[in-house]
Amino acid sequence: MNSVERVKKICKERKIPISRLEKDLGYSNGYIGQLRKGTFPSNRLLEISNYLGVSEKYLMTGTDEDGLTEKDNNDIAKDLENLKRKLSNKEDGPASYEGTNIPEADLDMFAGQIELMLRRLKTINKEKYNPHKNQK
Repeated sequence: MNSVERVKKICKERKIPISRLEKDLGYSNGYIGQLRKGTFPSNRLLEISNYLGVSEKYLMTGTDEDGLTEKDNNDIAKDLENLKRKLSNKEDGPASYEGTNIPEADLDMFAGQIELMLRRLKTINKEKYNPHKNQK
């Protein structure tokens, strides 16, 4: 998938008409569809990535800055949501540290730290178990 296809896919998922993106960014009507090579000039790539709230690297390669794909990010989000649900419902008992329950107000901070760890672990595991995948 090239950059143009990736932009079209993101717009479709977010229900943003390509014509609206072009108009909002001051591009001519049909500009994105006319890019035959599937790549954007660097200044336009930056504008589009800012507009869509994704990194330039993601638009160019399909991976985030940390090398995670959209599927990886979705997996992490599901794991994190499952963990947050368990923490809120106290399914496996109350969350505690050194015998003291973690205050409800700190659970979001705790979940944020876990998300960082999940992201790092996903990257480490990809390097460790698939070291030659996606190499050129």
